[in-house]
Amino acid sequence: MPPFPSTPDPWELWVRGTWLSDFVLTYGWLWPLGETLHYLGLSMLLGTVGLFDLRVLGVAKAIPVAALHRLIPFGVAGFAVNMLTGITFFSGFPEQYAYNIAFWWKGAFLALAGLNVLLFYSAAFKSVRQLGPGEDASLPAKLMAGTSLFAWIMVLICGRLLTFNRPPFFH
Repeated sequence: MPPFPSTPDPWELWVRGTWLSDFVLTYGWLWPLGETLHYLGLSMLLGTVGLFDLRVLGVAKAIPVAALHRLIPFGVAGFAVNMLTGITFFSGFPEQYAYNIAFWWKGAFLALAGLNVLLFYSAAFKSVRQLGPGEDASLPAKLMAGTSLFAWIMVLICGRLLTFNRPPFFH
């Protein structure tokens, strides 16, 4: 995490000079709308991906994995909403994020989740996709599902901690 500078860094001045930053700072209703959409997006993501991960881990084994996997596009849509709202938040107050250790941890857990999903779909999904009611996933698939669940929960926790670890502002 970079130290908080005594004056704004050039990258921060650039972000603050964008139309999106101006839009965020001009319209007070945008922040609560963004927070609401961000919450809904995370709910969609954790609700679908979390449910899928829990099934792979052995919870609700009566449900075929393929049935739950059909919900994953809703989780992807939730992730897309969160990326867009997250960029919007960052554009409005870059110093609130860039100098905040919770933001850096959130990014690390997002990276872990992203690498894990790539590994899962390249190494384990083919066998997991075939699981019927009552069948167990392989140990590697369970480890990846556990990693996914852990990473997304940590993203949620770190996102919440952003508001408790705010650096000073330049305004």
